[in-house]
Amino acid sequence: MKNLKKRRRIQVIVLAFVALAVSTGLIGYALQDGINFFRSPSQIVEEPPEPTEVFRIGGLVEEGSLVRGQGETVKFSVTDGGASIPVAYTGVLPDLFEENQGMVGTGKYINGVFEASEILAKHDETYMPKEVVDALKEQGVYQEPES
Repeated sequence: MKNLKKRRRIQVIVLAFVALAVSTGLIGYALQDGINFFRSPSQIVEEPPEPTEVFRIGGLVEEGSLVRGQGETVKFSVTDGGASIPVAYTGVLPDLFEENQGMVGTGKYINGVFEASEILAKHDETYMPKEVVDALKEQGVYQEPES
């Protein structure tokens, strides 16, 4: 009788451990595509990501780089003061999107061009994403907004 109880306890513990391992693996697999890392233009120039990797890029839209093409295709460059990355985006840009303003884009870096699937722009005159502020401060070009 003691052996049977001991064996059952061990089986329950092993089964719980296996269930925990399997559920942790499934959660990790499900989140694999949902996690997008942020990179500044300088980081992309230093260490270009794989063409299959989806990530976020942020910085300022470079002055004079905004070119509207045929249809909904828009090309521009994003900079953090240290490097500049060309961006191509097909779609409708946010209303507040303009040159010399902060932006964050999600997409892939393919053949030297960041192909954006989503573009986000600042939502008022003082807002800038924390990652963009940190990258600009690192390059020494960030200026505190005037109150």
